[in-house]
Amino acid sequence: MSKMIKGPLISLIVPVYNESSNIMEFYFKVTRVMNQTGYGYELVFINDGSRDDSLEKLSGLREKDHRIKIIDLSRNFGKELAVTAGLDNCRGDAVIPIDADLQDPPEVIPELLAKWKEGYDVVYATRNRRDGESPMKKMTAHLFYRVIKSLTPIHIPQDTGDFRLMSRKVVNALKELRERHRFMKGLFSWVGFRQTSVSYRREPRFAGKSKFNYWKLWNFALEGITSFSFLPLQVATYLGFAISLFAISFALYLFITTLIGGNPVPGYPSLMVAVLFLGGVQLTTLGIIGEYIGRIYNESKQRPLYFVQDMIGMDDNKDMPRIKGVK
Repeated sequence: MSKMIKGPLISLIVPVYNESSNIMEFYFKVTRVMNQTGYGYELVFINDGSRDDSLEKLSGLREKDHRIKIIDLSRNFGKELAVTAGLDNCRGDAVIPIDADLQDPPEVIPELLAKWKEGYDVVYATRNRRDGESPMKKMTAHLFYRVIKSLTPIHIPQDTGDFRLMSRKVVNALKELRERHRFMKGLFSWVGFRQTSVSYRREPRFAGKSKFNYWKLWNFALEGITSFSFLPLQVATYLGFAISLFAISFALYLFITTLIGGNPVPGYPSLMVAVLFLGGVQLTTLGIIGEYIGRIYNESKQRPLYFVQDMIGMDDNKDMPRIKGVK
């Protein structure tokens, strides 16, 4: 039987996708840290369509520890929507999204809680080192945060992932944002409120391999840029204007040189270069426009963000049906 919790409740949101080899070690570490803090807490695991025995291990832990809550999604919806499902259904006065791979060490949680007690609504954890990652991964991550900072008007902290603490009023604000293309790092910053940071050293994965390959990371970066910036469209406009000015100037140049020195037979290579260059610019511009139109199309369909197949331990949410779509 679960005990009545007095004082603030802390919810830990843990998206899980094929993390069977990490679950037990994560559980032991996070419970040891949370028990030392003295706060009541719940562990909300979101099974994001795992194909291994992650759900079975979580169910086994739930039988021993009723602080564990499980949201089993109907399929793999991706980490951003899994985190959203956790935020929608958690009960805590403060909420901490954290990955199950132990790259974000639970030992940082007391620092987040200390800043929260000082009155901050968002305490984000900034990585000062990234151990266990390739030089290419480190370089692309470094560039991504700098590029998105220069493109978006919203201050998105550099070298900062989803690992952070948020007060209940921040979580309630996030629950009102229901766009389908969700770049959570941007949404965390967009809602505002009083924010601060703590720094930490990111650890290597405890076991298994990262689910993000470079193609997924590229799409993730594209999601972030198009969700919070119109600059690519503006650049396409300025580029088209500049090329038009160049074309007019070149036409005037040809007109004047023809009047003065006659018109020699134009060269085939220069003609092909001009045609291919302009065609490439047009296709690139259409591609940028297409990215934004595609997002408008997806938003217009108004589909639910995710479907829940089963909920285990979410007894306090009596009004929530077993299978449901959430808008």
